[in-house]
Amino acid sequence: MIYTSTRDKNVRVSATEAIVKGISEDGGLFVPMTIPTLNLVDIEKLMRLDYIGRAKEILKLYLTDFTDDELSMCVEGAYKAEKFSSPEIAPLYKLNDTASVLELWRGPTCAFKDMALQLLPYLLTVSASKQLKDKKVVILVATSGDTGKAALEGFKNVPNTEILVFYPVDGVSPMQKLQMTTQEGDNVHVCAIEGNFDDAQSGVKAIFGDREIAAKCLEKNYVFSSANSINWGRLVPQIVYYVSAYCDMVNSKTVRLGEPMNVVVPTGNFGNILAAYYAKQMGVPIGKLICASNENNVLTEFLTTGHYNKNRPFHCTTSPSMDILISSNLERLLFALTNQNAEKTADWMKALSENGEYTVDDKTLAAVTELFAADYCDDTETKRTIKKIYDSYSYLCDTHTAVAMHAFAAYCAKTGDATPTVIASTANPYKFSHSVLDALKPNAQTEDEFETVDKLHDVSKMEIPAQLATLKGKTPRFTRVSKKEDMAQVVFDTLGIN
Repeated sequence: MIYTSTRDKNVRVSATEAIVKGISEDGGLFVPMTIPTLNLVDIEKLMRLDYIGRAKEILKLYLTDFTDDELSMCVEGAYKAEKFSSPEIAPLYKLNDTASVLELWRGPTCAFKDMALQLLPYLLTVSASKQLKDKKVVILVATSGDTGKAALEGFKNVPNTEILVFYPVDGVSPMQKLQMTTQEGDNVHVCAIEGNFDDAQSGVKAIFGDREIAAKCLEKNYVFSSANSINWGRLVPQIVYYVSAYCDMVNSKTVRLGEPMNVVVPTGNFGNILAAYYAKQMGVPIGKLICASNENNVLTEFLTTGHYNKNRPFHCTTSPSMDILISSNLERLLFALTNQNAEKTADWMKALSENGEYTVDDKTLAAVTELFAADYCDDTETKRTIKKIYDSYSYLCDTHTAVAMHAFAAYCAKTGDATPTVIASTANPYKFSHSVLDALKPNAQTEDEFETVDKLHDVSKMEIPAQLATLKGKTPRFTRVSKKEDMAQVVFDTLGIN
């Protein structure tokens, strides 16, 4: 399989090259030139496999320059049973006849990012062995909370890598911050920035695109790559769990083979729902893709009007992993829906960079609205939804999943669509214990994070994940706070480059 750039159709790279580079030199994102297909016979075969078996079969369609042995090593290493709290890896929890929750937070950092970031270090190590000689890979990450910890955990002590994570100093939950700043590992580094996630993401992209910085690092045998979902090696594992979810929906007799399921995804950077779109394009019977946003509802507006406008107030919400105004992976969708028109895609991205907004043409908007529905809610409605779901089903969800639950309810009320639906649940509720406890028992939280965790346990009786409980009393290793314009200097300082 050959990959190209969303901004230059003349680019031709292999999967391993796309994974190592992370982003194209023209600033575009790598995408497969063709989408592999699955028919119902293929899906029926996948239904008989476990998650690891399904992952191998799907990934080999995209990562064609990996041998079967290499892929097996990567997948089996990533999804070891001891790393996940469920033998199904990404289990479905059936709420009612219509809605099933896809629990993507069963991994070592209690967030859906583990599904990709446990695998990416293996993919990158194999790719680097094919593409790089005597070079050390520097993973640069911008995070709105969950990606940072998942990437740090995935890459800790991986040979010939260094990983540096930037996060907005006031834009993550206390538990997310503690997870990152106490991270163990000889090759891990964390720095807060004064700004929001978009500032961190723009700063990382600017470093990737600066040839002088790249040349200076190359003198010391360092090359950059990314663990954000701009990296195809991070996005392709996410396709697997939507294919797998459909298999499980059929196996549980929630749908019949060939009948559709809808998918609801809470998303900020658009990567998670884009993976569901790719699964649909492969032939998985997915009906409507329902995009759920918080008060930073830039995606809701775009998916309903075709106008993308980041020139709006930035809200710090109780679902901070979605506090994003520049949704990078939307670029991949635009490229696909314009029949891979790189020039048009590049023009829209240029307008976004220079003016903060763009509007797609009517044909593209029609394609968007055919595929997607979208809704959003504020923190008050998020809180109300957490309590409603708990009272109705004794099911405790985090703030991001609650946003998805709200969007699903709004979609059903608006359309009457009763198609069986998978709702992506992206984090364990204890990662956002203050907000979740406030939803169940207002004003019960304390300033101490772990007292709040204990109180949430007392109310909900849900088990506290050991990997969060053991953070209590840990002293942060990383305390640096940088201005957003100084991020390149942080990279140099981290790597010991003068």
